[in-house]
Amino acid sequence: YIRHHQHLLHPVLSRSVTQSEYRRPGKPREDKPPWQKINFSFSKGLDGIRKHLTLLKKEFLERWVGPQGKPILEHMLEQNRVVWEFRGPESLEQWTVSSDFEIGGQSEAYLKLGRNNTTCFLYGTLRSTPPKDGETRYSGYCSMRSKQPLASFDRKQHHDWTSFNTLHLRVRGDGRPWMINIAAETYFSHQKDDIYSYFLYTRGGPYWQEVKIPFSKFFLAHRGRVQDDQHPLWLDKINTIGFTLGDKADGPFQLEIDYIGVIKDYAHTEEFAYELYKRNPEV
Repeated sequence: YIRHHQHLLHPVLSRSVTQSEYRRPGKPREDKPPWQKINFSFSKGLDGIRKHLTLLKKEFLERWVGPQGKPILEHMLEQNRVVWEFRGPESLEQWTVSSDFEIGGQSEAYLKLGRNNTTCFLYGTLRSTPPKDGETRYSGYCSMRSKQPLASFDRKQHHDWTSFNTLHLRVRGDGRPWMINIAAETYFSHQKDDIYSYFLYTRGGPYWQEVKIPFSKFFLAHRGRVQDDQHPLWLDKINTIGFTLGDKADGPFQLEIDYIGVIKDYAHTEEFAYELYKRNPEV
């Protein structure tokens, strides 16, 4: 009797206590052990050691000067910072492009430098036809995301934006709405898919537009679902930022980005734009 009920309860307990790794529909499970994914190469190892020792030396020298190699006074009085700008082929190496083509969809996305190699040009074709794998019901997305910054020996590095309160972009689009996604470091493993999002409405046409979005407007979502329990974005450990298109309007698209930065807007005093629930309200 006990053995029979343990057999029934075991799957329920395992799903409630731990959260399984997300697997895209149509993608087979990966059963390879971790050591089989390692590429053992002597020359690659020497190049890696040389690269990481150079990064480690840079880290030590920058800390003698101040945060991120800037004098402490300049760091304290900083009111705007350009985090990403596109001025050459090496700047595109900090970004990855993906689409539903990876799960069997038909959308395509490409990234290249714009005119005079001074902008980033994201373009492609959006198609919302789902793949015929028997599992996927919806499809049609293209995205571009910055890579996780790494310190020496592949240690995680984070963007610290605590001195700023607004995201500043200079973009030129084709009139489509985009979603801006910001991922921050989390303390618990089940929060690794948490992401903060807000909307980017492009005007279209030949003119550039300056977009300023306060961080207080970004709302919390988990695997595409907006959460009831909202809390502000922690700006001290930002990992990545991304742009996603999924407006179900099939056809070509393009988005050109000049730079992505952060600013301190003293006129903006809002802490968080959404309702916060108190678990233990005052009587």
